[in-house]
Amino acid sequence: MPVIFKQDGFRFFFYSDEGDPREPPHVHARNADGEAKFWLRPNVRHARSRGLDFRALRKLAILIEARRDEIEDAWNGHFS
Repeated sequence: MPVIFKQDGFRFFFYSDEGDPREPPHVHARNADGEAKFWLRPNVRHARSRGLDFRALRKLAILIEARRDEIEDAWNGHFS
């Protein structure tokens, strides 16, 4: 489970085994309250979550959008 970065109490990561065939690029974010998954393209969008409220999900979406290039670089570097 490669961790891309940590910020605001969240760990942003993806799983090394992302399905067969592999799912499109996305990121998971987890803190003590729960976890969420966000697709990166064509726009950052919420895929699923548990334990996080709308406010936390909105904050995550904004943060992921701001760091999307970094997340995609980590994804491509890991899976290439």
